[in-house]
Amino acid sequence: MARILLIGGHGKVALLLEPLLAGRGDTVTAVVRNPDHEADITATGATPLVADIEAFDLEQLTNLVSGNDAVVWSAGAGGGNPSRTYAVDRDAAIRSIDAAVAAGVKRYVMVSYFGASTDHGVPEDNPFFAYAEAKAAADEHLRASGLDYTIVAPSSLTLDDPTGHIDTDAASSGSVPRADVAAVVAAVLSDDSTIGRTIRFNAGETPIADAVRA
Repeated sequence: MARILLIGGHGKVALLLEPLLAGRGDTVTAVVRNPDHEADITATGATPLVADIEAFDLEQLTNLVSGNDAVVWSAGAGGGNPSRTYAVDRDAAIRSIDAAVAAGVKRYVMVSYFGASTDHGVPEDNPFFAYAEAKAAADEHLRASGLDYTIVAPSSLTLDDPTGHIDTDAASSGSVPRADVAAVVAAVLSDDSTIGRTIRFNAGETPIADAVRA
């Protein structure tokens, strides 16, 4: 059983992750910006915490993170506004990593995406460019942080029912149900062999626990 701080607690993946963690006995604090979302969080078995991580400075984020065993970043600006994408997906994510370091919370799981890389290849005039840049910067900062990190990098997300199976050997991005992404995050949190790794995956045939194990 672990104390887990989930940043971005009302996202589609997060709402599927919360009952998995709470159901196995973890204490989950789900950070949301909108107080109207508190009831949705409570219904999953997690505890909502209203905080604007985009506005929080390092000291505030350090206080937020303190006392937990792990941080999961599942927040995002949602695209559409490049300046807000950089503010949330890059800057706030990087501050949360620094906060985990400052608070002594060693375990950090980042939800990224399959193609995330400093050489992502997305052209500057593509609406996805800001997100690709932001995620690349946050992931690189995490790799250099000294934290016990895992970067979870799913392909295109669907609302299909969970299968419990993924493919971590795929060379190119396909798709994967959000519910299976949630299950992957839950699995890596309880498997120390995933520390220091970036796990890219599509839907597949290998049971999730086996697929993520080093």
